[in-house]
Amino acid sequence: MDHIVGNGEQYSEKKHFVLVHGGCLGAWIWYKLKPLMEISGHKVTAIDLSACGTNMKSLDEIHTLWEYSKPLMELMDSIPSNEKVVLVGHSFGGMSLGLAMEDYPEKISIAVFLSAMIPPPHHSLAYAFDKYVEKYPSHTMLDTEFSNNSNSEKTAMSMKLGPQILSIKMFQNCSIEDLELAKMLCRPGSLFYQDLCETKKLTTQRFGSVKRGFIVCKEDKSMPVDFQRWFIENVGVNEVREIEGADHMAMLSKPKELFQCLIDIAHNYN
Repeated sequence: MDHIVGNGEQYSEKKHFVLVHGGCLGAWIWYKLKPLMEISGHKVTAIDLSACGTNMKSLDEIHTLWEYSKPLMELMDSIPSNEKVVLVGHSFGGMSLGLAMEDYPEKISIAVFLSAMIPPPHHSLAYAFDKYVEKYPSHTMLDTEFSNNSNSEKTAMSMKLGPQILSIKMFQNCSIEDLELAKMLCRPGSLFYQDLCETKKLTTQRFGSVKRGFIVCKEDKSMPVDFQRWFIENVGVNEVREIEGADHMAMLSKPKELFQCLIDIAHNYN
């Protein structure tokens, strides 16, 4: 696979990248990558999904994956019909990408999954999580705290990432400063599992029409390489890149390498 690192300036065409964070995280995770892209002339939008980062919603207000993904869906709706973006989703953010690909396929030049869940079309959206739990039971989540998040409509399982899972399985190759930032800024999240079981399936005609890229993080302990490859083999992608030394948080542990991978992929799918 390619591991090219450069300044990204060899391509004259400028892109609009939309960056979607993973569960319990926020737009803050892209703070190293975003300026690298903007200095090269690209437009970058890093969003906070509902009840994440600086988004003012609370988790008990969010009942479904669509409500969680609403900031992304509103952004996609606002993009002119003659423009296309490069969607980048990290970890659980891949599920939100799936919704955007189904509803706005004509506005996406390629969707790039960064060590991320890819919801397979014609399966329940919960299918990938069921496969994950088969391979990696709950005790592998270390000190993650799970609890029932009750509200007037549904009872959902919420999760809070503890310092052990952050330091051992997610940020192990990041700086101590980035790890401390995560301890300060991570918020409780949900996988919306009940909703994933009930919501409509994605289609080959719409979701499946969008080109897909996957970036493998070679030292990811949260989503191990064999499971990343499970998505590549079972859902299918158009282009695969690998980043040596990248943990689950490649945008922090290997920002320059990730930058070059994204620029190269985007260039191939105008």
